[in-house]
Amino acid sequence: MKAIVMTAPGGPETLELREIAEPGIQLPSQIKVRVRAAGVNPIDTKLRTRGVFYPDALPAVLGCDAAGEVVAVGRDVTRFVPGDHVWFCHGGLGADQGNYAEWNVLDERWAAKMPSGLDFTTAAAGPLVLITAWGALFDRGRLLAGQQALIHAGGGGVGHVAIQLAKWRGATVHTTASSAQSQALAASCGADSIINHASSDVVSEIQKLTAGHGVDLSLDTVGGDVFAESVRCTRHFGDLVTLLDAEPAALQEARMRNLRIGFELMLTPMLRALDSARDHHIHILDQCASLIHAGQLRLHVSHVLPLEAAAEAHRMIETQRTTGKLVLSL
Repeated sequence: MKAIVMTAPGGPETLELREIAEPGIQLPSQIKVRVRAAGVNPIDTKLRTRGVFYPDALPAVLGCDAAGEVVAVGRDVTRFVPGDHVWFCHGGLGADQGNYAEWNVLDERWAAKMPSGLDFTTAAAGPLVLITAWGALFDRGRLLAGQQALIHAGGGGVGHVAIQLAKWRGATVHTTASSAQSQALAASCGADSIINHASSDVVSEIQKLTAGHGVDLSLDTVGGDVFAESVRCTRHFGDLVTLLDAEPAALQEARMRNLRIGFELMLTPMLRALDSARDHHIHILDQCASLIHAGQLRLHVSHVLPLEAAAEAHRMIETQRTTGKLVLSL
């Protein structure tokens, strides 16, 4: 089968189109999926640059997100039959095969039925960012109706769905975005206010918008200085959730504010084999599928590229100028 293979840590040129062996069902609980589209995420570019999570795993196929059609099932499979359309976040970290490939095999527990009416390319953009945003806002951040949230990078993959989920929960949402395209996307997703972080002081703007109190929840999707900025944007006794590392220099002020700090790494259940947590991820995808079907949530795909253009997709993400999600079509 055709696949994009990471041959070594390095630049996009380390991604090569190759013919590799087609996977087959090995366990009775597995399904075989014809991958029709694969989402491209920043974690893919980071793994390509620094190496996958497992030793001696190269060459490897990257890509956590996928949508496709079930073509075969193991004898113990009960949730799917051939012909079902599924979306999932599985593989691509160096252990199990990723989804920059024509076929994949996975346990039926780690796939969910695609939202009705959604095409493969749009569905492939969803699993990782939806699980991340839901976990950050609701599981870690405990966001409630009537609260105020700051979601950084509202035009990004996680940001644009986080805005919509926070609005669905009944929160007031402030976000940051600099380019006209990112601002337009954030506005279309329902953001109540958009701060141009390139030309405005975000902390001052948040203080104005919240009458000097700060937001109840800040979601840091950027890291570095943005974490420190988020501390100063969050009210005393509020919540700050980051997708990256905490900035040590900012922790003193966070402590003074009695902030509850949470980390959201949705890959942990895969990396640590935490099956109950992965079950929760499937529940999140089912919840989001219902919202998509009801017209309360949408996924923005800015670019669809063919499989052989995976290296170009990585280059585009690394410019940090794209909006929403990039998808490889197979």
